[in-house]
Amino acid sequence: MVPGHPPGPLRSLPCGMPEPKDLQPPSQRRIGPRSAPRLRAREAARRLAQAWPDSSCALHHASALELLVSTILSAQCTDARVNQVTPGLFRRWPDAAALAGAPLEELTAAVHSCGTHNQKARNIQGACRILVEEHGGRVPDSLEEIVRLPGVGRKTANCVLGTWYGRPAVVVDTHMIRILGLLGLVDSKDPEAIERRMMDLLPPEDWVVFTHRIIDHGRAVCIARRPRCGECVLRDLCPSASTA
Repeated sequence: MVPGHPPGPLRSLPCGMPEPKDLQPPSQRRIGPRSAPRLRAREAARRLAQAWPDSSCALHHASALELLVSTILSAQCTDARVNQVTPGLFRRWPDAAALAGAPLEELTAAVHSCGTHNQKARNIQGACRILVEEHGGRVPDSLEEIVRLPGVGRKTANCVLGTWYGRPAVVVDTHMIRILGLLGLVDSKDPEAIERRMMDLLPPEDWVVFTHRIIDHGRAVCIARRPRCGECVLRDLCPSASTA
């Protein structure tokens, strides 16, 4: 979506990423880059649903707790790396009580490859202690309670609420900030402002999956350093798209 990058052939996608469907946009669309933001946002959601129908959370998890811990670990770390670490982590400490009581130095070593391991280990242990002491070891299903946990902000809370509990929630990550800015749908890089904006532009049933599709699209097509605008289903909606 940045000028100066001509289209090229599709390359293989990262392991585990769903294959995009037809990446060529329909011709003669009435909605364009100067159309009203709500129209463009909903058209973008419709096209991404066609291109990435199987998008889902990339973090492997079998419970709300596993998703919570994985999301904490994913800060400044790839989902692929987190998915390599968490199977062994959860085999060793399978629930909140076990993580709360784990020797901190051993927990820190277990998450070392995810980066900022000291802080992440303390946050995981602190969060799990609160879960045990105040919630019976269960991850609560309210935003207000989840964001009280150490190392947990709105992004992590909304990820758990939307992905595990099925609540309408907008998760704002770096792909969302970058691509929504390129599309001209947001004029801020503040995650909470972007969250409110997208809640206004899209119907609640699209909130959760829209983020997953934006992430897949950003990894495969709208790549930060080498965007493939010629293959982008959103190029005629995007004021930043290359016309080369």
